[in-house]
Formats: sequence, C-alpha cells, structure tokens
Amino acid sequence: MSDTQTAFDLAAAAPFLASRAHNGWLGLRFSDHGEDWVEMELPWRDDLLGEEGRDVLASGPIVSLLDMAGGLSIWARMGKFRAIATLDLRVDYTRPARERASVFGRVQCYRTTRSAAFVRGIAHDGDPDDPVAHMQAVFMTVDKRTVDLPRETSGETARG
Repeated sequence: MSDTQTAFDLAAAAPFLASRAHNGWLGLRFSDHGEDWVEMELPWRDDLLGEEGRDVLASGPIVSLLDMAGGLSIWARMGKFRAIATLDLRVDYTRPARERASVFGRVQCYRTTRSAAFVRGIAHDGDPDDPVAHMQAVFMTVDKRTVDLPRETSGETARG
C-alpha cells in the first residue's frame, strides 16, 4: 500500500457520508464548507418532533446533526479522511427552533493534535446570530500507522 493519498474532496464525499445509516435516515444534507468548517442541514419533518402539539424538531436529531458536521469539519481541516470517534460532545440549547423550520449545524475544527481534534459550533434555524444551540466536542483521531489493534488468536483476545 502506498503512503501517498489522493486529495480528499469534502464536497464530493459529504453527501455520500451523510446519506448513510442514521444520518441518512435523518435526511441530513451537506450545505457548505471552508478550510476548517462545515455546515449541514437537518430538514424539518413531522416524525422528528420533540413534543406533541409543537412543530419543533427534537433535540436528539440536532445533536446528530452537530456530531456529523463536527466530524466533517475535522476532515475539512486535515484535508484527508481519517478514522475518528466522538469522545465528548456538549450541546447547550439556548431556545427552541422555530416551528416547522429546518435546523442548520455550522461547526469549525479549531485544533488538531496527533490523537485528538477539537470542534465548536452552533445550530440555527436561519439566523446564525440567533442560535438554537451551541456545541463543543472532542474527537479521537486514529492514525493507522501508529496504532496496532489487538487481534484474536486461537479463540483468545491478544493482550498488550
């Protein structure tokens, strides 16, 4: 396997990544990106409501939106696809989204280290100056060249 890697095209990869599994079921859509940030949309749907009788998106799908945008912002900053996992994610809600409104998650990766990436962002329903929520998260990055994963041998898990 070669150490050279093709440049990561976030604009081409994001719609594919967002259309799979849980994110695909939610209907997340890629909106835009820069060198270290990504914006995605969570379209309003009546089966994603938080309270009966109120046409407002529930908090859980908004957390998923921000988590996905956070991961994509890391890849935007690194310029390559690399395995990551969410370690810590905090979302502070400042108000409910407007009724029947899509919610947008705009997240920036502001620092990366050899094994971690730090992101922050907002969720808004059309006005970034009046956010629905603020988020901050830490992701673990996995570099396959420096991490050896345990292998199973003869029915037992290898110990390190």
